[in-house]
Amino acid sequence: MNGPILHIAHRSAWQAALRAGVYAPESLAVEGFIHCSEPSQALRVANAFYKGRSGLALLVIDPGRLSADLRWEAGSDKPDELFPHIHGPLDLEAVMKVVEFEPGSDGSWSSIPL
Repeated sequence: MNGPILHIAHRSAWQAALRAGVYAPESLAVEGFIHCSEPSQALRVANAFYKGRSGLALLVIDPGRLSADLRWEAGSDKPDELFPHIHGPLDLEAVMKVVEFEPGSDGSWSSIPL
């Protein structure tokens, strides 16, 4: 994949990262990587893992700007589908843009706002 990858973050965690100078969510400490997805995977991921949650942001990441290792690994719900995982903190400079990512009135998403 040559294009951007996406990460769904809590806006408060992203704001904290801007103050700290680095983004290192809990998944990095617990699982050893930051979960990401390709744009074609993001809608399904959002509805499967974030339904009903608000206060989210979609980080649009340039993989070429990462200093941490990016690996394509199997997902938990579809082991034959590969997802991008960042094995280390996310460099703020790798984030090309941040998009507000709120669900619809039913708590789900029908599109990815890119």
